[in-house]
Amino acid sequence: MEIPGGSPVYVVTTVVGIVVTALLWKRLAQTDGRTPDDRVYAVYGGALAGAYIGAKVAFLLAEGWHYRHEPMALLTGHSVTGALLGGVLGVETAKQVTGYKQGTGDMFAVTVPIALALGRIGCIFAGCCQGTLCAEAWWTVADTHGHARWPAPIVEMVFNLAFFVWAACAMRFNWQREQRFNIYLIAYGTFRFAHEFMRDDVRWFASFGGYHVVSLAIVGTGVWMYLQRAHIQRESTTAPA
Repeated sequence: MEIPGGSPVYVVTTVVGIVVTALLWKRLAQTDGRTPDDRVYAVYGGALAGAYIGAKVAFLLAEGWHYRHEPMALLTGHSVTGALLGGVLGVETAKQVTGYKQGTGDMFAVTVPIALALGRIGCIFAGCCQGTLCAEAWWTVADTHGHARWPAPIVEMVFNLAFFVWAACAMRFNWQREQRFNIYLIAYGTFRFAHEFMRDDVRWFASFGGYHVVSLAIVGTGVWMYLQRAHIQRESTTAPA
């Protein structure tokens, strides 16, 4: 379940994540060679708004019915999987409204993993997004009842930090230009689908739950956007001068 649990640390890490990524976004917008345009900040705002709405909708669809008698859970519950899909929709909507045409995916490839990694630190302190029960080992974590669990938030934090390192290197060496966020969507969606089996989330049937479906949607979105961008890049290289 993706419920923050009311921990002050969770709130702090969320706010820090927004501030840090906003500052990083501003820095990238000024240094990556793009034409100066204040509309790029509207795109960032669209991403935040879309992410918040998507996070809530995904939670309600995936496991809201399970918490229908718990108003606080329904109020605070959210999902980062839905945030990714909602963020993509928010970006596209903001671009349509403002008429902004330049690509922003490479900037999101750097900022989003950092934001999610900081968010998972909040999950660790809040005790939410727990892993499944398992035999105690050096790598397990204890929940509030002292039971050993798979360290799901830590694993997701490590994944996002690792992708951030890759994205930073890609920016430095010009790898996969204009495709980096699409690659992130594919990578995170695939990772999350597999990792979902190790998370203590509500299941729809057998071992599968709503977040498996959302994860596949993330992968599908990433693949579609990757192919679309690749098509545009091919046309731009073959078009006559």
